[in-house]
Amino acid sequence: MRYAALSGWRAENIAVLLPLLRAQCKRMGQLPPETLLGGSDVLPSGRYAGEWSASCTALQSLTSFDALKGRRFIEKWFRPYLLTDSAEITGYYQPVFQASLTRGGAYKVPLYARPADLTTTTDSKGQQQSGRWVKGVFEPYLDRAHIDHGALAGQGLEIAWLKSSVDRFFLQIQGSGILQLPDGRRVAVAYDGRNGQPYVPLGREMVRDGLLNTGSVSMDSIRAWLEAHPSDAQPYMERNPNYVFFRLEGAASAFGPKGALGVPLMPWRSVAVDRTTLPLGLPLWVQTSLPLQNGSTEHWQHMVLAQDVGTDIRGVGRLDLFTGSGEQSAYVAGHMHASGRIIMLLPRSENVIGAAQ
Repeated sequence: MRYAALSGWRAENIAVLLPLLRAQCKRMGQLPPETLLGGSDVLPSGRYAGEWSASCTALQSLTSFDALKGRRFIEKWFRPYLLTDSAEITGYYQPVFQASLTRGGAYKVPLYARPADLTTTTDSKGQQQSGRWVKGVFEPYLDRAHIDHGALAGQGLEIAWLKSSVDRFFLQIQGSGILQLPDGRRVAVAYDGRNGQPYVPLGREMVRDGLLNTGSVSMDSIRAWLEAHPSDAQPYMERNPNYVFFRLEGAASAFGPKGALGVPLMPWRSVAVDRTTLPLGLPLWVQTSLPLQNGSTEHWQHMVLAQDVGTDIRGVGRLDLFTGSGEQSAYVAGHMHASGRIIMLLPRSENVIGAAQ
């Protein structure tokens, strides 16, 4: 297809993505050329780190570019292909929770680091699986219920302490966050592995049990129910056996946490994808709508980069938009469940550079 067919393309300012593109190219340059970035084997390019060398070399020669030069760069070095007209797009953000680096007072809920015996292996389909070896057999790690009831206590894995298990549950859903410490400092915590147990959406469980209506499911409504029913909250959260571990990242930055590609995520410009469908690093043109706090929606069409993965992000056309941190980011991430259109922008090799499409 042609760039002229992309609704809103001429209004896009690719220049804001320059720092992200540079960081991405630097990371890819550190990888062996044969490194598989992901993606379906039917894709003509972009699956291996070496296939990005031409476009990344061209980017290095640019000291800066404005909106027009940015679009021309993408048009020259990337070819657009329609992925789907029926995408399913959600959002995630970097929440802020009150926490302490030491236990005491209201801070009694531990946030755990990755256990030493948690590892990953590759299954027969080439997919990475998390778990541990037990008597020569690889199996999922301890589930949420076992960990919640003290299976990891006393091992020195506590990196911080939160005020509630509900806070911890939502921090694990997002996969990263910011801890607001009693002395005023803000430190970042980043994803550092999961237990390999299946992810069970709590909203789906609540709808099935008649606790929430399908149209009212959001992070806000789920959290409100959990906080209003403290005696039932823990058993419900334990219906999701999936458990995420974290590491301290130091002072919180203006950018987001590092994604699966190893570069910091940019709010509203980084997305999580299914790595079996799309390779990490791939630019995507996304046309969808964002929920607004007044109850309406806003048409949204921008170029984003596939820089992260998610436990519940599976299938062609499944995207999770990183919205950053703050009230608006939390609202969009908690309420976004939109359809949309996705166009892949696949990198060209220097041997096939032609006129912009």
